[in-house]
Amino acid sequence: MGKKPTTAAYVLGVGMTKFVKPRNKIDYTELGYEAGVKALLDAQINYDDVDQGIACYCFGDSTCGQRVFYQFGMTQIPIVNVNNNCATGSTGLHLGRNLVSHGAADCVLVVGFEKMFPGSIQAFFQDRENPTGTTVDMMKATRGITNAPGAAQMFGNAGREYMEKYGATKEDFAEIARINHEHSQRNPYSQFRDEYTLQQILDSPVVHSPLTKLQCCPTSDGGAAAVIVSQSFLDSRPHLLSQAIQIVGQCLATDGPSLFDRSSINLMGFEMTAFAAKTALAEANVDARDIKLCELHDCFSANELITIDALGLSPRGKAHEMVRAGDITYGGRCVINPSGGLISKGHPLGATGLAQCAEMVWQLRGWANNRLVEGAAAALQHNLGLGGAVVCTVYKRADGRKNELVSSEDVARLGAVGYNPAVEARGFTREMAGRVRSRTRRSEWALGQTERKVEARF
Repeated sequence: MGKKPTTAAYVLGVGMTKFVKPRNKIDYTELGYEAGVKALLDAQINYDDVDQGIACYCFGDSTCGQRVFYQFGMTQIPIVNVNNNCATGSTGLHLGRNLVSHGAADCVLVVGFEKMFPGSIQAFFQDRENPTGTTVDMMKATRGITNAPGAAQMFGNAGREYMEKYGATKEDFAEIARINHEHSQRNPYSQFRDEYTLQQILDSPVVHSPLTKLQCCPTSDGGAAAVIVSQSFLDSRPHLLSQAIQIVGQCLATDGPSLFDRSSINLMGFEMTAFAAKTALAEANVDARDIKLCELHDCFSANELITIDALGLSPRGKAHEMVRAGDITYGGRCVINPSGGLISKGHPLGATGLAQCAEMVWQLRGWANNRLVEGAAAALQHNLGLGGAVVCTVYKRADGRKNELVSSEDVARLGAVGYNPAVEARGFTREMAGRVRSRTRRSEWALGQTERKVEARF
């Protein structure tokens, strides 16, 4: 365990690109730049205010982060590149919070981006041991192996075990996907925004039973970013207090020995998720039963079901009862994945955790007024990476109040972009980018053609 934070850390600004199918039309330089510019605009600061940069991505050469950050300015600040599988974005968020809360920085810009290959994720290096090879070996020894994508098999097997132990049915998994697809209609950044009936989800092609295609997240290209600041930084900008969201609890954890105890559920990191959630909630002094708003890592519907248990949102083995009661959507006990989750929103690995952060921030500010979970006092985020890493984060408003709906007209008046970024996925102008790029240490050569390419997409 690390040392406890010594000062508060706040998310002051967030930004996102639309998540799209990976078709090699948008480069990582554009994705990272767009997300970072939007986060800096949202925080109403300039890149010269940033003390350190953290770049989050899985697929790419070393120092891709510098290539992205140099577009904002070449201020010679430390820039760290992070790769922690699907938990990469939240790992960067965790590092940023640690830097701020322990006094190493007053302002950290965390940018996540991913340019992926179409189709299911494959191991890139074929001449060395796969880091999840032992996990695959355990799956093969306990449940066998098929031609289905490896991740679908592993999470599907966890779903099968849940059915065998606790009485869940394939309809429970399909209902989770139905709800996430329904939620995504109101998120302008989602890769998919179509609604499906339960039967359509059940009838879609089987990937690895009980999982069908519409219960599996897609590969995606996308970017997301967050600005993390200290108490003193926020105090010097009191007019931004209403939009500052405090990280009140957080834990980055890795696997325990139960990973290899022959349980398909534990093989998917159940122990580390339960540990991270308990630790983060305890730091935040929040009971899981009081959480009304949650973004969790639903790479497959089966993972959402087992994670509901691991986070303490339901008693062990009762998550499917929570699903059947309508308690994971609006009108129920806890709205899970109001963004649409990974299943609908998409899953660009390095950006996923920061996109979850953006949704939590917009929700707690009251800006997500077309999908608001009203009356939320705290929000819980869960981001998982096999191999393994998990980050659980608890957020509250800086003013300590519950969230209330803010009209888009008021957001446009209060914010720096002239519209409500929570409900409209717009681009930005060169004038906007000029406001946040370094005033004295910028390089047009480093920027290259990025702004022209970004403008062409809008």
